[in-house]
Amino acid sequence: QTYAPKLILLDISDISCIRDVAKEILNCYGCVDILINNASMKVKGAVQSISLELDKKIMDANYFGPITLTKAILPNMISRRTGQIVLINSIQGKIGIPFRAAYAASKHAAVGFFDCLRAEMEEFDISVSTVNPTFICSYHRQPAPGNWEASIWK
Repeated sequence: QTYAPKLILLDISDISCIRDVAKEILNCYGCVDILINNASMKVKGAVQSISLELDKKIMDANYFGPITLTKAILPNMISRRTGQIVLINSIQGKIGIPFRAAYAASKHAAVGFFDCLRAEMEEFDISVSTVNPTFICSYHRQPAPGNWEASIWK
């Protein structure tokens, strides 16, 4: 069956709204056949210059966001014993480079989670894939002095 597309806005770093969005999607379509986690935030800077607040925001967007959405959709896939989950991650989830500590840490964490999930979902015939591309060109805003949020790559 073919469904008309529906636009649902989601800030993947706002963990508190993800379950409601997943519920809205499931109520609208009844199921999710393929979940592609493809949102990301990154920041460039020395470890000592990046605040813990920004580290947490990066971790929310790149780790907790995708796993929260995946966990919200997963019971439906398990009950149907079918589905595909894809994480579009980064090569920095395998190899860290200087001035990207928060980003690399969040991507390493995501790789670990989805590797474990892959093994656990095999018995339910749910496919879990992780794609780790090399560097890509992303949207970037030049930061105003003292405005760390503007230094985030989305």
